[in-house]
Amino acid sequence: MPSAAKQPQTLYDKVFNDHIVNQQEDGTVLLYIDRHLVHEVTSPQAFEGLENAGRKVRRPDCTLATTDHNVPTTPRKNFKNVADFVKEDDSRLQCTTLEENVKKFGLTYFGLGSANQGIVHIIGPEQGFTLPGTTVVCGDSHTSTHGAFGSLAFGIGTSEVEHVLATQCLLTKKSKNMRIQVDGRLASGVSSKDIILHIIGVIGTAGGTGAVIEFCGSAIRGLSMEARMSICNMSVEAGARAGMMAPDQNTFDYLRGRPLAPVPDSAEWKKAVAYWSSLASDPGAKYDIEVFVDAKDITPTISWGTSPQDVVPITGVVPSPDDFSDKAKKESCVRALEYMGLTAGTKMEDIEVDKVFIGSCTNARIEDLRASAKIVEGKKVASNVMRAMVVPGSGNVKNQAEKEGLDKIFIDAGFEWREAGCSMCLGMNPDILSPRERCASTSNRNFEGRQGAFGRTHLMSPVMAAAAAIVGKLADVRKLTDDATPQKASPTLEVSEHVDEPSDSEDLERIMDLPQDDNPKMAGHGLPAKGSPGFPKFTTLKGIAAPLDRANVDTDAIIPKQFLKTIKRTGLGKALFDPLRFNEDRSENPNFVLNQEPYRKSKILVVTGPNFGCGSSREHAPWALLDFGIKCVIAPSYADIFFNNTFKNGMLPIIMPDESALNAIAEKAKAGEEIEVDLPNQVIKDAQGNKLADFDVEEFRKHCLVEGLDDIGLTMQMDEKISKFEDRRTLDTPWLDGSGYLAKWRKTGKKNAPGQPVKVEPAPVPKTNRGQELTDPNDW
Repeated sequence: MPSAAKQPQTLYDKVFNDHIVNQQEDGTVLLYIDRHLVHEVTSPQAFEGLENAGRKVRRPDCTLATTDHNVPTTPRKNFKNVADFVKEDDSRLQCTTLEENVKKFGLTYFGLGSANQGIVHIIGPEQGFTLPGTTVVCGDSHTSTHGAFGSLAFGIGTSEVEHVLATQCLLTKKSKNMRIQVDGRLASGVSSKDIILHIIGVIGTAGGTGAVIEFCGSAIRGLSMEARMSICNMSVEAGARAGMMAPDQNTFDYLRGRPLAPVPDSAEWKKAVAYWSSLASDPGAKYDIEVFVDAKDITPTISWGTSPQDVVPITGVVPSPDDFSDKAKKESCVRALEYMGLTAGTKMEDIEVDKVFIGSCTNARIEDLRASAKIVEGKKVASNVMRAMVVPGSGNVKNQAEKEGLDKIFIDAGFEWREAGCSMCLGMNPDILSPRERCASTSNRNFEGRQGAFGRTHLMSPVMAAAAAIVGKLADVRKLTDDATPQKASPTLEVSEHVDEPSDSEDLERIMDLPQDDNPKMAGHGLPAKGSPGFPKFTTLKGIAAPLDRANVDTDAIIPKQFLKTIKRTGLGKALFDPLRFNEDRSENPNFVLNQEPYRKSKILVVTGPNFGCGSSREHAPWALLDFGIKCVIAPSYADIFFNNTFKNGMLPIIMPDESALNAIAEKAKAGEEIEVDLPNQVIKDAQGNKLADFDVEEFRKHCLVEGLDDIGLTMQMDEKISKFEDRRTLDTPWLDGSGYLAKWRKTGKKNAPGQPVKVEPAPVPKTNRGQELTDPNDW
């Protein structure tokens, strides 16, 4: 009997299905992770969890670490070590803790003494660590960047960072398929940043919730890899779990010769390209959601409010609350205008700026810097602009820009030329806005306080930010030049090469080398250590419920970034909803619900607006709620990453789409009455035991909460299946095992038998002087 025709698959379907280690009846999947990027903010608690449970890192060859969020971007000419260089105590602690952890667990690390150091989402692609068809994760929501290569890339919380380190897997469920097709020719002055801002303006910050977006169409195919990365980077700002683009010749050209990609034209390269070419969505593949955009409708776009969906063309005006029919959007507009210090009807081009920031994981690649330099060349920063900064995304981007003379162009125009780091994107380092300063920024978020407490952020493309610096106002770049189209980046950005061991102890200290012993650092497999961590069992929860009538409550509102500089999970309750709980003088805001009785001891939060927890992947948001005493949140909808993170901490997020039921619960909360959440029976009751509403919860998540089970321990019981998957992976896609500087050491001194895992020695940090370029392959 002939077999049935194979069901057409999307790009997302193919990559997801290729990484399933195990699937349960309820759809819960154990997904294998090919690439794990680690930075200093979301990893300390994960490594602590490993150590406490006696666990090791399963695949050091699949993990790459760097410091980026906290690091100063001041000159590193005299850099000796992190402890002396990073001046802020809490930032220094996170950075030195990462260095201790990469030594302890045997991971490859790019520290501040390395030209390869930079923002995780820039160094991954430029090293060839990011490859098509892979699964890529990082404790950072903008991991979606890597989807530009046809990888399934998404942000995870710290508990999942620990899970991947220990098991190289994640527990997850399949997302919906969403396609956004952009066809036509882009006008002059319109870049990939304008495309994604326009899209978010159309579908909103919750438009992609529960979905993985595939971007396609002639306008997308015509973009460089760097431009594609900018679009995928901001997929999460549209609420999506990830963004993806099918790999093509542009992708292969970009990857050719990268340190961690297969050797060009080798048999492995040819096999890899054949596989990568097969990943494009099949004709007839089905999508749950489809959006079509005509490129001619996209103009240079800029944000006006406090959400990435608050955008208008640069030729437009600041909107009025009356422009919105939806009540929640009206109220959001009122708040945004007040925070941003704007008046409805003001022309966007009449708004003066105080600072300009060109950088971030969205727009700090060589193509972005070339395009910006083209705008400012021969001009001067306006006198009213107090500070204009250009922050390259990596040491390699910085060196390339200097080789091309871009640094001189910026400096001559009045810009500061900085070292690599996240910088003013989120203000966890000294690069921040002062209260009420207005910034033209190429970053990805304009949430309240994102770039500094009470700072005001306008999102835009690099050429638009450059134009704003010259004009001193939000400006239309098309008025400064007839050709504001970004020049495509050369796919052969020179990358500093990995070399031999540091020569002496002083050099070792300078670059923070990895372990000096010769022992292998492969993780042991097996069941969790005795006494491994779990959670208190969650069965019923009865207590005061605090009502919160707000939509799109982002993670920066739940806990601002200045409170993220901790290496512990506890003590964050005092910072919960800090911008709402406290006035500028740090006095309590008596109007905020958690500052009122009886809500100071709330155990449940009832949110009547949708999209709670949008924004960052930071697990600090549920940690802050839990530390305050809130174990359950009830809301109409959630951002995907936040929703997942709550379960990882033994908390229960209840989706309550029924507006009448949600309002009934909220009324009880407003009356100061207790409510009861009964998880085994999936029902919410009032204080007298009367049913207010039923709710749904996935069976596996419910089982883990009720039994207080440790996800990692459960996963490690499937070690045999994971090992079999790895054996098959080594045969089918050998380029995904440690290669280049990730696979220098072999215990036996001979080739591994087919199907055997690659044994890897953690590689030393590259021993290059600042600005030195290594071009001899023998130096790797």
